Parts: sequence; C-alpha cells; structure tokens
Amino acid sequence: MISPFTRVFRRFCANYYQRMNVTVNSRKIGAEDSHPFTVFIEGNIGSGKTTFLNHFQKFEDSVCLMTEPVDLWRNCGGVNLLELLYTEPYRWAMPFQTYVTLTMLNTHTFKTNKSVKLMERSIFSARYCFVENMLKTGVLHQGMYNILQDWYEYFTSNVHIQADLIVYLRTTPEVVYERMKKRGRSEESLVPFEYLKQLHELHEDWLIHGQQFRPAPVLVLDANLDLNEIGSEYERSETSILKPILIENTNMPILASPSKRNAKGDYS
Repeated sequence: MISPFTRVFRRFCANYYQRMNVTVNSRKIGAEDSHPFTVFIEGNIGSGKTTFLNHFQKFEDSVCLMTEPVDLWRNCGGVNLLELLYTEPYRWAMPFQTYVTLTMLNTHTFKTNKSVKLMERSIFSARYCFVENMLKTGVLHQGMYNILQDWYEYFTSNVHIQADLIVYLRTTPEVVYERMKKRGRSEESLVPFEYLKQLHELHEDWLIHGQQFRPAPVLVLDANLDLNEIGSEYERSETSILKPILIENTNMPILASPSKRNAKGDYS
C-alpha cells in the first residue's frame, strides 16, 4: 500500500522533472541517455575519498570528478545542516538525510561528455550506511526511516543511476578517527569514535559481506596507508577506473575476470 506521503512526494517529483523537461513514465528517467563509466568512491569519514579524487585530476580531460556536496550541506540557505545534525541528531537526522538524498541525486544525474565519472559516495551508501546507522542507534524514528526508504525506493525505481564500479577505501576506525581529529573540521569535533566504528561495520556489511544490495563490482583498496604509501594503492585502481579511456586509445579489449550477479541480483 502506498503511503500518503509517497503519493504527495511522487507528485512533487513529477512536477520537478517536468520543469526540467523530463517526462516521468514507465521508463526510468535518463535510461536512454548515454552514460559515462561511473565509479563510486566509498568509505568511512576520513578514509581519503577526496585525496583519492585528487589523484585522478591528472586525467581531468577524460574524467569528471564529483566531490561530495558537503558545501551545500553546510550552507542550505545560510543554515549549516551538517553542524545541526551533529549537535541535535534526533531533531535533524530526518531533514539532513532528506537533503542529502536530493543533493546526491543531482550528482548522480549530472551530465558530462567525459568518458569516466568519479563520484564521492552515492545514494546507496547514504541509504545502507548512514540512514541504517541512524535507525540502529535510535536517532531516527521508525516512521522517519520508513519515509526515507520510500524516497530511496522511488528514486532507484524511477531514475537511472549509472553504476559500473565501486572503489571501497577500506580503513580501520582507529585510523580515520586520528585523521578526523588532525584535519579539524568544526562539525566533526562532536563525532565520537563509536560513531566511526558503527559506520565501519555497516560499510563492511554492505561492501565486503554483501548483506545489502551492491549495484556494481567492488574494488577494495587499503586506505590505512599513510600519504607516502597510498599512491601505489591509488595507481592499482587506475586500470579498472580508466578502462573506457584505455579501450578508446588502444581499440583493443581489456581482459578482466567476469563479474557474475549472485542470487540477490547484485555483484559479488
């Protein structure tokens, strides 16, 4: 049974896409467009996602780099939603995740003529790691969780979200906690170690153990390494990420182990 909220929200989405000259119908929005090879960079807070993207700036002629829209979360009409989330999580978890969903969807549907698109996080990690953690820790009421789930199911059912590879920057909670303290973001000063541990376990459940839907194959990199060593790990991912560029330049197929969907319909 469709909830009243979902009916209202669907009408809102239909009007939104109509203003963008996009028709909401039985086909997914954007499904017929051409899409770049799209890679999600996933990992805990402080795992080095932005540093990883910076590594690929040397390929910027062919690679579109999409950072997480943190600046928008810090300034939503002059309001710092990220800070409010950490200071009053019970009050702001729902509106914050609502805005995260909207801004991440904008990133997913951003069009580029480049061959590769690298995204810092995705709507999938927002759902399976951050929203899930809010429910488990009691920050998010079950009713609010159900609403966010309705949003997620509607978007993933009606909007084409390209996903070709997930790069998991795997770290320990201890390492990212030290990094977070060193970089000194004001909002993160309120983040406890236990929160990072919880997020780590949810990333592991999703990307390593496959307990949640994985939309693409997963490449795991050791992101515990320091800056003097991490470059070799980043380089190890280049062939997988730049596959379309290499094919275009060589006109030769690149041999790789085939990925097979498992019984859940995702990639192992």
